[in-house]
Amino acid sequence: MISLPSLFLSHGAPTLPIDPSLPSAEFATLAASLPRPEAILMLSAHWGTTEPVASISTHPETIHDFSGFPRQLYEIQYPAPGAPEVARRAAALLSDSGILTHTQPHGLDHGAWVPLLLMFPHADVPVAQLSIQPRQGAEHHFRIGRALRALRKDGVMVIGSGQITHNLYTADFSAHRDDADPLVTEFTDWFESRLAAHDIDALLDYRRQAPHAALMHPTDEHLLPVFATLGAADDDYTLTIQSLGTFQRSLAMTHYIFGSA
Repeated sequence: MISLPSLFLSHGAPTLPIDPSLPSAEFATLAASLPRPEAILMLSAHWGTTEPVASISTHPETIHDFSGFPRQLYEIQYPAPGAPEVARRAAALLSDSGILTHTQPHGLDHGAWVPLLLMFPHADVPVAQLSIQPRQGAEHHFRIGRALRALRKDGVMVIGSGQITHNLYTADFSAHRDDADPLVTEFTDWFESRLAAHDIDALLDYRRQAPHAALMHPTDEHLLPVFATLGAADDDYTLTIQSLGTFQRSLAMTHYIFGSA
């Protein structure tokens, strides 16, 4: 079997499935362009633990981990089957690499089920979720990805879900789509140029090297999943970028697909 690509998705607002002004159709376009996975291992910005935890749930619940949104959003269910064997395999790979990992049942938070609902609306691809460690940085998550590389040859798509820029304090919710703060563009241009150059060292040091890094990510849990999916990619990965625009001036939505050369 060929190795599947690893993906980083900017999952945007929870309202993506119900707000026609948001770029929900682009998620389906992306899914249609990719090989269909036998299972998915998802790392979301919204499940953080001290040490990695892999969910062995056979029927993960749909977690509505947000408040203040329209009622219809809370009525959405994403009944994808779990992938407990994928979770156990991921935990074993991480432990073999010296990263202590636990297993327990856990549902799918909105960083997982919202993009998956848009990409695989029939909920027919088994999903396991792996937690991130918000208090550990880019290098830790890159190591996690490296340990998970073997899964891609087993039909498992490794997906990180977060946001390429995420500062809600600077967001202007009256702004129009694509009315991006120039500082956002400077950050994303730097990040994407380093991805294209395969400059792993610079990317792992992004807090110091990237322009406006602390402004784009006051805390970096929404960016950490990209380092895991980058780690899971081949050394000579091909890079595909799907830009969905910038919202509220400071929230850029961009997907990165790391394919095999």
